Amino acid sequence: MTSAGPGMIALHSGYPAEELLPTRLVRTALVRAARTGTAVDRAPISGLPELRSWFAAELAPVGASAAAPPAADDVVITPGGQSALSSIFRALAVPGDAIVMESPTYWGAMAAARQAGLRIVPISRGAGAPAAADLDDALGASGARLFYAQPHFANPTGALWSSADRSAITAVLRARGAYLIEDDWAHDFGIEADVATLAADDADGHIVYVRSLTKSLSPAIRVAAVVARGPALARIQVDRTVDDLYVSGILQAAAVDVLTDPGWRSHLTRLRGSLRGRRDELARQVRGQLGADALELVPRGGLNLWVRAADGVDVADLARRSRAEGVLFSPGGDWFPAEPTGSFFRLNYSRARPELFEAAVATIAGLLP
Repeated sequence: MTSAGPGMIALHSGYPAEELLPTRLVRTALVRAARTGTAVDRAPISGLPELRSWFAAELAPVGASAAAPPAADDVVITPGGQSALSSIFRALAVPGDAIVMESPTYWGAMAAARQAGLRIVPISRGAGAPAAADLDDALGASGARLFYAQPHFANPTGALWSSADRSAITAVLRARGAYLIEDDWAHDFGIEADVATLAADDADGHIVYVRSLTKSLSPAIRVAAVVARGPALARIQVDRTVDDLYVSGILQAAAVDVLTDPGWRSHLTRLRGSLRGRRDELARQVRGQLGADALELVPRGGLNLWVRAADGVDVADLARRSRAEGVLFSPGGDWFPAEPTGSFFRLNYSRARPELFEAAVATIAGLLP
């Protein structure tokens, strides 16, 4: 979240550069929305019907799934994904409860869980999902009813669950009667793979789904959605009402305008090519200057590379010295719920200009022992 000053190379930010956003569509949509009643009226508590319907339609079941498609009434609009996670944790658990999380995982989810008074139980993951047996053991030993995960292009590692992973993990959740909180943060950032959500095939309400538009539309459009069913949905709706009452109608109307414009799909096609070029260039610089072993995975989507330094490197100190030299990156320790398993750091390829990647990685390389 640190703002980069003039002359700084920002490889830490999670927010894409303006040229990767549908800027023209967003500006036009905001002007249109300002001319409608949403500029002065209070929005419905659960969100604009058109936007809730759009999110529900995005979760149409895959293939021959037996799951019934979510309806607009299963959707609650929230002011961003972070707010959504906070509500889910408060609504579905009480202080002192355990929650299982992949390790490493999104720092904001850890912060929201701790703020809700929850006890984080980490399970390790590599290039794919955590082992289903590890999840079963963690749920059984801790009594946790919640499992927070990012199955697609996980932040920070870029890991992607396989079909076998998905089946094994959902079987464990059903057997344990636990909820998967599916954080689909990178839905619009596929490069060589598209997102196929687990929530689309959820026939019995064991998945609570979160998707934000903030990174893919604009940081100014703080709009996200939670999709859930039954008692879980009712609890989340109550928490959202108490916390925020409602989400800005003008932002919701602008989001609907962008998402239903034919230019949105064209933008996503261009975005895929831009992200591929940025990812490949940063990966080339990392492997060329830091060594082939520094990068265990080139992700098939998302916005980040997860880089490993030599064991014993103080990455927090490295980040401080790198910042003094004009290069910002995210130390890996911030992404682990427990003790880090090595010396890692995250580099984001969506913010800084690609022509700066070589100099940025050279700066980091020059600071390493």
